[in-house]
Amino acid sequence: MRKNFGVKTWLYPMPVFIVAAYDEEGNPNAMNAAWGGIHTDDMIGICLADDHKTTKNILKTKAFTVSMATVNEVVACDYVGIVSGNNETDKFRKAGFTAIKSEFVNAPIIEQLPMCLECELVSYDEESCYMVGKIVNVSVEESVLKENNKIDIQKLQPITYDPCNHDYIALGAKVGNAFSDGKKIK
Repeated sequence: MRKNFGVKTWLYPMPVFIVAAYDEEGNPNAMNAAWGGIHTDDMIGICLADDHKTTKNILKTKAFTVSMATVNEVVACDYVGIVSGNNETDKFRKAGFTAIKSEFVNAPIIEQLPMCLECELVSYDEESCYMVGKIVNVSVEESVLKENNKIDIQKLQPITYDPCNHDYIALGAKVGNAFSDGKKIK
């Protein structure tokens, strides 16, 4: 038997994105965002409230990066989600993050997070707080790649957010082969 809960923002898996941008003085800032995903073939969509320092920075610079939060950096990734850049000007450094400038957009790449989408701002809807970014490049640390230059999710160790229990969950083991296992039913 099912139990009804009404309208909830419960969805699994929910990514843990660390969104970063430079301010007007070139200082990096980052925030934790869970409400987002691939929008189209070369676009990402994320809900970001307009009062976030990072959102304000993105609207000014028209560029941002999106990194996958990881098991190894869970404390720092949570910190940038619970502390506002509007109140803590040195939030990025206090999290233990260091930045390198993207070669493709005017935004910081967080060195401690091995996978990063480098994006140009396409649109931002103030009413819904929905931001769309064009993915200009994806950069990945070689240490999390397999021999065939594909991402090894066991090495990347991305985390997801459990919105029901407010937990971070490491992605688990492989359970099947996409676009293949279903052929057994044909």
